[in-house]
Amino acid sequence: MNYPMIFNNIGKILLVEASLLVIPAIVAIIYGEHTLLSFSLTIAILTAVGLLCLRKKTKKKSIYAKEGYVIVALSWILMSLFGALPFFLSGHIPSFVDAFFETVSGFTTTGSTILKEIETLPKSLLFWRSFTHWIGGMGILVFVIAVMPKTESTSMHVMRAEVPGPTVGKLVSKLRASARILYGIYFVLTIVQAVFLLAGGMPLFDSIVTSFATAGTGGFAVLNNSIEGYNSLYSEMVIAVFMLIFGVNFNLYYMFLIRQGKQAIKSEELRWYLGIVAGSVIVIALSLINTKHGVADSFRYSFFQVASIITTTGFSTTNFDTWPMIAKFILVFLMIIGACAGSTGGGIKVSRLIILVKSGLRDIKKAINPRSIETVKVDKRTVEEPVVKSVSVFFATYILIAAASMFFVAIDGRDFATTSTAVIACIGNIGPGLGAVGPYGNFADFSVLSKLVLSFDMLAGRLELIPMLMLFSPYAWARKYQ
Repeated sequence: MNYPMIFNNIGKILLVEASLLVIPAIVAIIYGEHTLLSFSLTIAILTAVGLLCLRKKTKKKSIYAKEGYVIVALSWILMSLFGALPFFLSGHIPSFVDAFFETVSGFTTTGSTILKEIETLPKSLLFWRSFTHWIGGMGILVFVIAVMPKTESTSMHVMRAEVPGPTVGKLVSKLRASARILYGIYFVLTIVQAVFLLAGGMPLFDSIVTSFATAGTGGFAVLNNSIEGYNSLYSEMVIAVFMLIFGVNFNLYYMFLIRQGKQAIKSEELRWYLGIVAGSVIVIALSLINTKHGVADSFRYSFFQVASIITTTGFSTTNFDTWPMIAKFILVFLMIIGACAGSTGGGIKVSRLIILVKSGLRDIKKAINPRSIETVKVDKRTVEEPVVKSVSVFFATYILIAAASMFFVAIDGRDFATTSTAVIACIGNIGPGLGAVGPYGNFADFSVLSKLVLSFDMLAGRLELIPMLMLFSPYAWARKYQ
């Protein structure tokens, strides 16, 4: 294990976080808030620790897979620990565990909250809370790759460990250029959404932070009743459409930029994604028509919540916990699936669902005709067996971690719906679940143990499980292999 190089990279990441904290500090100055001291202290601490880590010099510059995973996992934990300080030092979240939970929820773009009263928070803390979504959405380490010079061999293992999806590759020959393209698309889409929301009458501050939360598919809102508080059909539709946009693989947007739009539209994952959205909207809307909602409102609420849940954003415009069982079942199903690979969304990803379904069908065919040669194909290209196997292992590990987490959270003695969906919502980076953690609920009353377990789930879900599990593997730390 190349420890000096790990410290060196973590030092750079902490210095980047210190730089990013300057922005909410400026917001505190603009609004004349006392939180400026909290942000200043945090920036100073981060700068000191970052510079201390950079003092570790190394002659060996290369980073291999295990170092890449460790750097990513440790970086996200440390970013969350230090990122929690403004909430804690300002006194607005007096418990550090609660502040840590809220910050982890922000960086991992989960959107689960321990806050019972959101609107009383200072603007600067509300800004930082939503800004963590934007930072974590594309990935802070991808941002570091984009702005700091690194060798390609070093960067690839780090990017592969952080970017969600079964595989990750370069958009162009240089990885640093790929990272810049991704962040460029991300930044432009965020600005466009903010302009649309501003044009619809949403206040400037709200437009910016809501766009942060949408872009990162996080779901932190600045109103207690989320997007419902604006009571604006226009804003709801803008947010819903952009949630779906940010749930698409960003590689497809690059293909449009280089005039390969026809090829992008043919993406099998995109077709499955849109098909699942359309089918879910129709079924849920039909189930709502028989309740108090009319046809128009049924489709309005259904479209928004399906977009919010499948992209794992977690915004709400109504209390879907009161919906018919079939509607809630579909929403839980969407929580598990999540958005596309290479997007800012969470969940197991649509691409993995496609591979799981097709590999299952292949195994059935081979059981019927053992001599047949069957392969799994996506976009008319054969998926390599190691990828198929990794998807199955990922899904099994996902289920095991979820089951173990439910066991520990169940110690709190809550009902099954609350316990199970709290874990699903955190490991899938969704935000709200059902029961006490529904769209009108929060995680405030969970025990310290449950909050720490759920914090681990959020980090594991955002980093695709392996980097977090790597930290607990003596095999990874002790063995001298590349």
